[in-house]
Amino acid sequence: MSKELILILGGARSGKSGLGEQLARAAERVLFVATAEPLDAEMELRIANHRQQRPSTWKTLEEPRDLTSAIPKALDGYDVCLLDCLTLWVSNLLLSLERCRDAEARILSEVERLLEVCEESSATWVMVTNEVGLGIVPDSRLGREYRDILGRVNQAVASRADRVYFTVAGFGLDIKSLGIPIDCIALCNDSANEEGC
Repeated sequence: MSKELILILGGARSGKSGLGEQLARAAERVLFVATAEPLDAEMELRIANHRQQRPSTWKTLEEPRDLTSAIPKALDGYDVCLLDCLTLWVSNLLLSLERCRDAEARILSEVERLLEVCEESSATWVMVTNEVGLGIVPDSRLGREYRDILGRVNQAVASRADRVYFTVAGFGLDIKSLGIPIDCIALCNDSANEEGC
């Protein structure tokens, strides 16, 4: 498996984690990075179920916040780093920065640091995240802030990813190979306007 950054996004129960695990199974040595915290009985059960589904040969690193320090120490010798998921990582960071006025800037800075760790490693990275912008507008300020920050995080990672999959009903669609980045559309529109098209 040649080095790549692969982003997988989708809604709840869309198959995104399953696709991430399927892609990682192509490698011999996999580091699974889990960002969930067992804060209640339901989450404890979810975590236990996920552990049972993963191959026993995979190493698991459980780190809810400090990915940029923890992953480089654990990644040596692994072919794939499967990070599941950015969604909970961003949530954990936002909750720890809830009283900070610059929470978004600090989170995006952490994302940039994570992408640098990814680029400096020799492993393929598979990152799983939720698409939370397709539903209703959250009724709380924190919910709206979270939705907006995660959307920007997903865009930042997708812009650097080699492949981007969107999962729906158990199917993954490679949207990066099909799509045109929004900044390119804007650039094309600006050029066309300048030419009078």
